[in-house]
Amino acid sequence: MAKISKKRKEAFANFDKNKVYPLSEAVQVVKNITYTKFDASFDIDVRLGVDPRKANQMVRGIVTLPHGTGKVVRVLALCTPDKEDEARAAGADHVGLDEYIDKIKKGWTDIDVIITMPSVMPKIGALGKILGPRGLMPNPKAGTVTMDVGKAVADVKAGKIDFKVDKYGIIHSGVGKVNFSNQQLEENVKEIMSTIIKLKPTAAKGTYVKSIYLSSTMSPGVQIDAKSVTV
Repeated sequence: MAKISKKRKEAFANFDKNKVYPLSEAVQVVKNITYTKFDASFDIDVRLGVDPRKANQMVRGIVTLPHGTGKVVRVLALCTPDKEDEARAAGADHVGLDEYIDKIKKGWTDIDVIITMPSVMPKIGALGKILGPRGLMPNPKAGTVTMDVGKAVADVKAGKIDFKVDKYGIIHSGVGKVNFSNQQLEENVKEIMSTIIKLKPTAAKGTYVKSIYLSSTMSPGVQIDAKSVTV
């Protein structure tokens, strides 16, 4: 049995793990039980009543958090020369095409998001085995394959994220940093939950949102009342 650290024991002692908290209280509880010396991420885990093995119950979406994620997102724009200036002006960290495809083939993946164009996808297809497992493969549904390269880069830099239910029916996502104000965190949580609720598959039966937990890096999860997250 894994040993529980002193800090984790203190965290569990400072809240009721069996209680379902309103959003505003849960945000403060998570802040109170965060003991990391660095600026921890603030995360949400939503268990849904869907069977992700069935295509008609897959939940995947895009949301722009009103206050961003607090994370510096490194963006690579794989585009044709006529789009390079547009991508740079929008804030892309790396811009180019063939030279970056060669770097990726050699194992370079020091990026968080790749934005590209439909005409470039055939070249990127060969990188699937490298990019796929790292969640870096561009996807039209995520808005990362588009002719409007500049807007896509700007959106990602501003806090646009994509999320997808995992094989257990859970959506995991960052929604900010612990140093965000309570109001900022609450508004980010409400924004992503509003999007998730709108994406309820018609084939999903019974309770759609089964549970919602908030946590920070290395902290226990705090359950929140689903009724308190509606905008």
